[in-house]
Amino acid sequence: MQDDIDSDYAAAGFNGSLPFGASPALVIIDVVMAYIDPASPLYLGPDNALPQMARLAQAARAKGVPVIFTNIRYAPGGREGGLFYRKVPALKAFDAGSPLGAFPPELTPQPGDHVLGKFYPSIFFGTALAPMLHAMGVDCLLLTGYSTSGCVRASALDSLCHGFAPFVVSDGCADRDARPHEGNLFDMQAKMAEVIDTERAVALIAGV
Repeated sequence: MQDDIDSDYAAAGFNGSLPFGASPALVIIDVVMAYIDPASPLYLGPDNALPQMARLAQAARAKGVPVIFTNIRYAPGGREGGLFYRKVPALKAFDAGSPLGAFPPELTPQPGDHVLGKFYPSIFFGTALAPMLHAMGVDCLLLTGYSTSGCVRASALDSLCHGFAPFVVSDGCADRDARPHEGNLFDMQAKMAEVIDTERAVALIAGV
């Protein structure tokens, strides 16, 4: 069945390829306690990709590749989140002061890393990320984090639209269920991104 869908997409002209750039950045999207704490409504389960992301962060720092963390923090009532906040009531977990908005001890920003606040799924929407990346000379992004079908996918699409080649690390992101995770990885590879695993990502970082 997988061979059939792969062949169908390839025959239709999907699954092109994007080159890895000379100046990448690693983006760790919304890896906060809201997705890791079993008591949170947004809990993803035990397969949270933290070890893979920690390995990538270490490899990136060792090569001087920028590491960018994102998080979300709303004022009470979530007005900054507009209809997104209304559509997903679980986003109350990101109200200012909630411990669920904290970075986990296993993966926290280090000196030299960048922390970018956002209010919507894409890391680009309503943020200064694009001009910051241009100023840094970044030409492609390694995308990791939570969740595959939500903020990772939205960020991959906007990365492509802003001219930064998106490389989504398949085992460096996670979702509530394997089905949306795998389905969205397939669709991103077909239409907007290169989907690679951690081993490949580490090798690409090493070659920078």
